[in-house]
Amino acid sequence: MKNNHVNTCIRKIAIPIFILAYSFYLPLFAHSPMGTLGISPPYEPIQQDYLIQGIVTDIDSPLPGVNILIKGTARGTLSDMEGAYGLRVSSTDTLVFSYVGYRTLTIAVHGLKKLDVILQSEATQLQEVEVNAGYYTVKDKERTGSISKINGKEIELQPIVSPLEALQGRMAGVEVIQQNGIPGSAPIIRIRGQNSLRSEGNYPLYIIDGVPIISTPVTGGSNMFSNGIDPLSSLNLANIESIEVLKDADATAIYGSRGANGVVLITTKKGKGYNRKTELEAHLYSGLGTVSNKMDLVNTQQYISIRKAALENDGREPNEIADYDLLLWNQNGYTDWQEVLFGGTSTISDFNVSASGGNSTTSFRLGGSFHNEGTVFPGDNGYQKVTGGLQLNHTSEDKRLNLDFTLNYGVDRIDVMANSSNLIRTAISLPPNAPHVYNEDGSLNWEDWTYSAWDNPLAAVLHRTSTDQGNSIIANLGLSIHLFKGLTFRTNMGYTNLQRDYKALLSKDQYSPEIREGANHIAVVTQRNRSSWILEPQLVYTKKIGKGTLDGLLGSTFQQNENKNLNVSGAGFVTESLMGDLSAAKAISVDNNDQIKYKYNAIFARLGYNFEHKYFINLTGRRDGSSRFGPNKRFANFWAIGGSWIFSEENFIKKHLPFLSFGKLRGSYGITGNDQIADYGYLDAYEATPGPNGLYPTQLTNPDYSWEENKKLEAAIELGFIEDRINLGLSWYRNRSSNQLVGFPLPTITGFSSVQANLPATVQNMGWEIELTSLNVNSNNFRWQTFFNLTVPNNKLLNFPNIDLTSYANTYRVGYPLNISLLYQYEGVDPETGLYRVMDVNEDGRYDYEDRTVIKNTGSRYFGGLNNNLTYKGLEFQFLLQFVKHEGYMNYMGLPGQKNTQTADFYKAWQNGNNPNIQKASETYNASIAHSLFFLSEQSLADASFIRLKTLGLSYALPEVPLQKIGLRSCKLFLQGQNLITLTGYNGFNVEFPGGNNIPALRTVTLGAQFNF
Repeated sequence: MKNNHVNTCIRKIAIPIFILAYSFYLPLFAHSPMGTLGISPPYEPIQQDYLIQGIVTDIDSPLPGVNILIKGTARGTLSDMEGAYGLRVSSTDTLVFSYVGYRTLTIAVHGLKKLDVILQSEATQLQEVEVNAGYYTVKDKERTGSISKINGKEIELQPIVSPLEALQGRMAGVEVIQQNGIPGSAPIIRIRGQNSLRSEGNYPLYIIDGVPIISTPVTGGSNMFSNGIDPLSSLNLANIESIEVLKDADATAIYGSRGANGVVLITTKKGKGYNRKTELEAHLYSGLGTVSNKMDLVNTQQYISIRKAALENDGREPNEIADYDLLLWNQNGYTDWQEVLFGGTSTISDFNVSASGGNSTTSFRLGGSFHNEGTVFPGDNGYQKVTGGLQLNHTSEDKRLNLDFTLNYGVDRIDVMANSSNLIRTAISLPPNAPHVYNEDGSLNWEDWTYSAWDNPLAAVLHRTSTDQGNSIIANLGLSIHLFKGLTFRTNMGYTNLQRDYKALLSKDQYSPEIREGANHIAVVTQRNRSSWILEPQLVYTKKIGKGTLDGLLGSTFQQNENKNLNVSGAGFVTESLMGDLSAAKAISVDNNDQIKYKYNAIFARLGYNFEHKYFINLTGRRDGSSRFGPNKRFANFWAIGGSWIFSEENFIKKHLPFLSFGKLRGSYGITGNDQIADYGYLDAYEATPGPNGLYPTQLTNPDYSWEENKKLEAAIELGFIEDRINLGLSWYRNRSSNQLVGFPLPTITGFSSVQANLPATVQNMGWEIELTSLNVNSNNFRWQTFFNLTVPNNKLLNFPNIDLTSYANTYRVGYPLNISLLYQYEGVDPETGLYRVMDVNEDGRYDYEDRTVIKNTGSRYFGGLNNNLTYKGLEFQFLLQFVKHEGYMNYMGLPGQKNTQTADFYKAWQNGNNPNIQKASETYNASIAHSLFFLSEQSLADASFIRLKTLGLSYALPEVPLQKIGLRSCKLFLQGQNLITLTGYNGFNVEFPGGNNIPALRTVTLGAQFNF
């Protein structure tokens, strides 16, 4: 096994080195005069004229009418309808390929008889780029809605697991928070803010190749995943063609209730056009990852000085029972517990391969990938993913019938600690002079820990193991039939299935030997299954009317989701080796076994009119029916209107503003809904009594509660300057979500704590979005592009009548954002007691929510990103800076003076108790209460703003002509970095999710190569 591992490592290292050496070797003889190096070229030049042939394409299809000239002459030709060309050349000629809207390509012949080329589009976002609007596609310059897009090229080589992580810093209005650095962990995504009072009511709609999947994270496994496992984690990132995010009413209303919080459209790659020979693509990379930030904590001597000061202040002498850290533990010993518990290095490797091709009527793409990633924790933990994908497209010879089939399959496995979320907390609180974790013989050290309040921290790591394995399938079949001129029938049929099997083995060896005998080996097995199907028949109509074009769409949706959850635990295994078999347990309990079905039906329509390619109007409507509501409120209507005017096409603009190459005004208004609530909440519910033949009610019926409504308004202007070398987009939006679906609290006399109901509360999200792109330099050899986006959100609870009578009285305040903290007013250190003091506002001698009068916004004030792409010949350099302005909680540190560590900044300010603004070190009850109140006051918040070098990429494309002689169309070497540098004044652990006990995003560096055969 070790030899195989060594051989694998050698191959991983040797292949990139060989290619890199080859890339430097080829130019020496390919471009040097004959005989200068004493090396013959790898081909024999053909001096006489001969015929060279090939095919010219863009990324997806052949390009007819491409102008192909012999450089320096007037001789040339044009490509035909299939992109093919033929031209008589000599071996010393150079061909120039040019086409309107595409970058000119110059290639030396060098004796080649066949030369296929791919032209890259020059189109900017305000030209001919098409974006996916869900049920239809539209040119970016003609869209009436707010849609942001990133291409697969920006995603495929990033060493990440979730495609949502690739959106960070790249899209205005889209905030993605990676609160956990464990691979597979679900990030938090908010599209234009939080609309619902319920955290589970704010997930956007995910659609993959036309098939919606359940967007809520998968929970029920290890609590190391604080937000659950990402349902998109099993996707192959290298198979993604593009990700579009729909934001405003015009873009989302056609999805009705499902689009209330925005829509994320993921499109996978397809075969590259027809009449193409089979092409093979492959890339591989490997690298390392470490935790991107650790806290600066006190050393042993600083810790001991704080502890001794506490004893002196409390007026007592140390004893071995209470002060073992001062009398029994090594006073000169030091351990960096962050390094021990999560200071490891994660190894990352990824391999991806795909083949594509086709004939005159059919194209295909078949691919697969393998991703392996370790963790930074001790033990044998890691993440593995294997994916496969198939895409087939067939068009009949008469072009009337089209079939499109897509299949994506993924299997992933996560091995992490089970129920050990306090591991991070232990690492930043355990005293630095705590005993070693291992004995000299390599066994766990328990003897030096038995008399302390701490357990050996590695016991929980090594003896609480878990495996979470997922299987995901997403399949879609699209059928399109051209009935007659202007009218097409199409249908979309999709199926998804996600199953996750979790097994946790909790050995009693995690406990110290003194209590181990009375403990049990415990096994927990959880099975979670999500499946869904969808059928969407549609009629599409297009007709030219006068100087404009009318587009119509009429369709319906039939969808059903089914969730199954089973949780079983066993205890009393005779030996640890039997824990994997529940039948060997002395006691088995079924903690949860439920099956939930959700049905959704709808009819939808769209009508768009384009007049002279200057004036656009788009009307959408949808009537939804959801099984989550009672019979009285099961259906609801949603609609939107959007319009735009390309005013730069007006003659007076062209005459008086010649520098303005593009100008568009657009706006939209509409209503979307939200049904993201628990199923069957409108029904009466009962449970069996402990005794026989009895039932007692657990849920009250309410057949009249109905949909949340989100009214969306937007106005925007888009400008292009200097032939679209500079593009500016400015958007203002206002979303108001009302009729909030919550559990309405009831008096205890009713026997129920709450009933599902609509509260007359309105949440408003208002803000500005700025998007700026510029083509700074565009020469034959050098190209520099810049992309900038900025979002300034403003979230507010607009109104909430009688909020004081609800359970939300201690959570929200009318007129303030939802992301607020209600805190005590800090009054400094009491000079008499030396303890922190906060204000008792009502002077009743108690501290409760009536005294929490300080309101702090912990949401983002603004966020965005700055991306630069620079290319010079075959060299490309790219970097993305992400920035966020927000406040957050400091990491909670224990009472100074107790047996827990402190930050180095605290010690610097404390300096042996001489700072009157720092509470004295003490272990007393009063000191503990004062310290807790301090961390519930305004002093617990800090500026957690940051600027992060999110991604950095460097790649080199080897010269194409020599590669083609050895069967390679292209080869690129690349170096990729993630989360390399973070600039911040925040001294906590995770600046992205301040105050949380989760490891931050990993800092990773990968090296790889990409091949095209």
